[in-house]
Amino acid sequence: MLHLNNILERNHFMLKILVSVIAFGTLFATPLFAMDKEGHGNDCTSCHTLSIKEASELLKATGGTVKSIKYSPIKGMYELLMEKDGRQGLIYIDFAKKHLMQGFMIDLATLQPVTTHTPQELPQQKQPAKLDVKTIPLENSIVMGNPNGAKKIYVFTDPDCPYCRKFHAELKKLEQIAPDVAIYVMPYPLPMHPGAYDKARAILESKSRDVLDKAFEGKDIPKPAKDESKARIDANIKFATNNGISGTPTFVMPNGAIVVGGREADAIKTMLEGK
Repeated sequence: MLHLNNILERNHFMLKILVSVIAFGTLFATPLFAMDKEGHGNDCTSCHTLSIKEASELLKATGGTVKSIKYSPIKGMYELLMEKDGRQGLIYIDFAKKHLMQGFMIDLATLQPVTTHTPQELPQQKQPAKLDVKTIPLENSIVMGNPNGAKKIYVFTDPDCPYCRKFHAELKKLEQIAPDVAIYVMPYPLPMHPGAYDKARAILESKSRDVLDKAFEGKDIPKPAKDESKARIDANIKFATNNGISGTPTFVMPNGAIVVGGREADAIKTMLEGK
């Protein structure tokens, strides 16, 4: 899940995705919130409530803990602060209590996140600028591009993250335009995507490019069958958390510089060339 400080750092590539998701509702095939019926009063909060107990029951499949609930900046939705495995982030539930949305609301006029939680209530996590690439657990990755490439990038990504799926398509383009680059894909399932953990396990168990691509295309893939893959995914999660990587996609440059959010293939190629 993307935190406020991470979203503020996202480039134009990510902002276009965020705005299109929020403005046109493409994240889900169904409406994100129920519209007011004709004659409904203006003060929706007078008849719509959601308790922490009720929210916890609705979200029990995520394994997360509901920390607080407020009415969101958008009419018709609740804003929930969630925590899992020591990480916190925001999600939204519609008044009908049928749909969930992850991430931050973006003000179209300013392209800045808006929230009803105060800065003091939101998780504050400083994003480190660099890490030692020698410490990255590459045994828990699958390689795209040229395995023997002189240049290497390390991508922390979640198969159920819509931004990661967009970025995966860019990585496939990067393979074609930068044949001397090894792309280490580090499956990093986020706590708000309950199905991503097993998909990440299946990717590592198979070591198959076909399974990797299908996972990021939203297609069915084999179920994980080996217990050892749990430890490998847990190791990726621990490494990311210990190094301040809290959102996906995030990638690491050959010199250890941490880049939050996706980039277009041409932009990554330019970055690798140092231009």
